[in-house]
Amino acid sequence: MEVMEEKKRAGEFRDDKVFTWPNLVAKEFLAAIFVTIGLLSYSYFVDAPLRELSNPGEAENPAKAPWYFLGLQELLVYFDPWFAGVVLPGIIVLGLILIPYLDNNPKGNGYYTFKERKFAVSVFVLGYVFWYVLIYIGTALRGPFWAFFWPWEEWTHDFPTPPPMHDLPLPLGVALLVGFYFVGLVLPAMIKRDFFLKLGVVRYVLTMGLLLTMIGTVIKMVLRLMFNVKYMIATPWINI
Repeated sequence: MEVMEEKKRAGEFRDDKVFTWPNLVAKEFLAAIFVTIGLLSYSYFVDAPLRELSNPGEAENPAKAPWYFLGLQELLVYFDPWFAGVVLPGIIVLGLILIPYLDNNPKGNGYYTFKERKFAVSVFVLGYVFWYVLIYIGTALRGPFWAFFWPWEEWTHDFPTPPPMHDLPLPLGVALLVGFYFVGLVLPAMIKRDFFLKLGVVRYVLTMGLLLTMIGTVIKMVLRLMFNVKYMIATPWINI
C-alpha cells in the first residue's frame, strides 16, 4: 500500500479501469441515436414491404410465415413437424441458455478476441449463418407450392414433379445415427484430450451433443436434397 501511495504521489501509478458512467453509457446513447436516425432515414425513402389485404377466398401461394419464422418453415421440408417445430427450436433455446455454464473460458470477458476463443466464436458464427441461410432460402428461393427456384429462375406453377421420397431401413438408420453421435463424442476427446479434460465429462457431452445436432441437421438436409431420404428412422410410433 505504501508503494502504491508513493507511486500515486509521484504520478507513476496508472489505473486501467474506467467508470461505466459516463464513459460507456454516453457512447452507447450516442450509438442508439445514430441507429435511430439511420432507421428513420431509411424508412422515409424505402416503403415497408406490405402486401394487399388477405382474401379468405383466395389463399396465398406460397403462404409464408414472417421472415423470422421462415427458418422453421424451411426446416419443415426436411424433418417431421414435431421435430422441426418443437424439438429443434427447444434445443436451440436450451443451448443458448447453457452457454454461460458450458463455456468456462474466462478470456474474452469485456473484450472481443478470436485467438483465445476460436471454438466458441466459430461455432456460434456457423450456427448464426446457417439459420440466416435458411431464412434466405425460405424468403427468396421458395415459390408456389414451396417449390425451390434459383434466383435467376422465374416463379411459375409449372415445375417438375419432385422425385418420391424413401426412408432408410430401420437397422441402417439406427446404426448411422448412433454411430454419428458415438464417433462425434469419442474421436474429438481422443484427439483433443486437453479440451476434454478442461470441460469435464458433463460439459463436454452437452457441448459436443449440441454441436453434433447442428452438424447432423445440415447432413440430414443434404441427404434429403441429394438422395431423397425422408426419414433416418421410420417407425409406426415416431419418425426421426
